[in-house]
Order: sequence, then C-alpha cells, then structure tokens
Amino acid sequence: MNYEQLITELALADERFIIMTAENRALIRNIPNNPALANRFVDTGITEQTMIGMAAGLALRGRIPVVHALAAFLTMRAFEFIRTDVGIANLPVKLTGFIPGLLSDGNGPTHQAIEDISIMRGIPGMQVFAPADEEDMLLMLPAIWKSNYPAYTRANLIKPLYQHDKNFVIGKAEVVAEPSTVTFLVYGMLFNQVLQAKEILEAHGHSVGLVNMRSLKPVDEQIIIDAAEQSELVVIVEDHFKIGGLYSIVAEVLLKHQLTANVHSISLQHKWFKAARLSEVLEHEDFTPKKIAAQTILALESTSKVKI
Repeated sequence: MNYEQLITELALADERFIIMTAENRALIRNIPNNPALANRFVDTGITEQTMIGMAAGLALRGRIPVVHALAAFLTMRAFEFIRTDVGIANLPVKLTGFIPGLLSDGNGPTHQAIEDISIMRGIPGMQVFAPADEEDMLLMLPAIWKSNYPAYTRANLIKPLYQHDKNFVIGKAEVVAEPSTVTFLVYGMLFNQVLQAKEILEAHGHSVGLVNMRSLKPVDEQIIIDAAEQSELVVIVEDHFKIGGLYSIVAEVLLKHQLTANVHSISLQHKWFKAARLSEVLEHEDFTPKKIAAQTILALESTSKVKI
C-alpha cells in the first residue's frame, strides 16, 4: 500500500474526509479520477493560504480536511492562516508537508523546510510527526488523521531498512534498541542513516541504543529521560536547524525534570544546506552513516562536553 491508496481507503470509509492540495499532487495524483472521491477533492492552485482558510471552513462543518503542499510553503507561507484559522479554533485539519528537510535535496533555500518542526510545534494544540520512512508513515497516518487535533506530518517516501512497530501510539517513540552507552534520538529520513551508523559503532565494540522519535509533539518524555539517565552520550540527529527541533525539545524536557546529560547534536548548524542530489547532500552535510559514526566517536572521546 502507498499513501494514495491509504487515503483513498480511509476517505471511502468515512465521508468526512476531504482531500485538498495547493497544486501539489505528487502523493494523490489519481484521486480526482476516482468517481467516488472526485467531489471531495479540491485543488486550490498555488494558494496555500486560501487552501488553509477553506480547510478551516470545512472543518467547522464537520469535515476532516487532509491538505497537501510543499512543506516549506505550507508551514511558512500559510503560517498565519494555520495559526489563526486552524490553531486558535483547534480544528482537525491534517497538514501533509511534501519534500521536508533534506528530502528537498536539489532545491535551494527557498524550498528547504528545515525550520518546520519549530514553527509547527509552537502552535498550541498542533501535533507534529516525522515518520522514518514510507512504511512508518503509513503505519502512523490512520491514527493521526483520526485524532481530534490539528496535525502536521512530514511526508516521507524513503524505502524502509527496518520493520517498524505496527502499534503506533500518538506521543510514543519507537524504541529500536534500548538506551545504552550511546543512544541515538532521531526522526525522519535520517533514521536509515543512523540505523547504519549504529551497525558501524557496534562493529567497533560500542553499545548503542536507538530511538525513532516519530511523534515530536506530543513527545515521549519518558524515553528522553531514560536516555539521559542511562547513557554516557545522547546523540540527536535531525535534518532541521539545531534551534527549535529535537535538540530544543530534549533540552526542554531535561530542564523540566531538572536533569542533565551529555548531549551531542548532529543537525544543520544555522545554515541552509547545499542543494544537490540527496546522496551528495548527505555527504556534504556530514549525515552519512560513516560520518555520523565518526562524529559520535569524537563526542564520546571528548571530556569537555557541555551538559544541558
């Protein structure tokens, strides 16, 4: 099953679902050709703000709009409309951001959604999700779409390298390997890179934990606490600015619970990434498995890590 098949199945079973797009049909290309759904498909054109306003109106009338646009334009161009029309009213509008983070690989800074987690989680009531790959996304979406809250999901079509836990629960992380000497906290498409980095580190004798932080808001505070208390080093890996993403989330949780931990961030350090093919972006920005493993070893060897 793919994204289009999943949303078709859910929409056919529940007439409240309305499928909307701002001229971004990559995930839902064949929906308008389905006679049963043609009158519940709306393409507003390149008008993300209009789409959100319409979605809010439909939600007020008992519908569940699932809206699609490029992640950068959905979260930034339409931000005020999401905040005001959807957030303040706490409407169950479901936002699907296409090519988020490094998945916009060949596109320049204008198309890079690498502050989207920060922006969306700042809206009261908004839920935020970042699946590790296509399989993870399809496991998560039914619960996300059926929740009573507005939600933003980073769309991810990366093929899986890991068989994910099918029992997805909003607000719970997926523990791939229990916290250990080194524990990785990661979300989104970099999960595959970290999974391979884990294998490299284990081949060198390191004990490695790995957590898929696929629900970023609400977040699984307990697994963050467990990682902080049980690990010599917590490594956060994300295709997002260091500010506002998982690094900030972890800092907030530790401060809330008056805990400290050795934390190392592998993220985009206050700059946009260089546009290129995805493999080249990963190499240039130090997100390959080998480079993640190497940075982790250096952080482990350091005796002057700042605690947060």
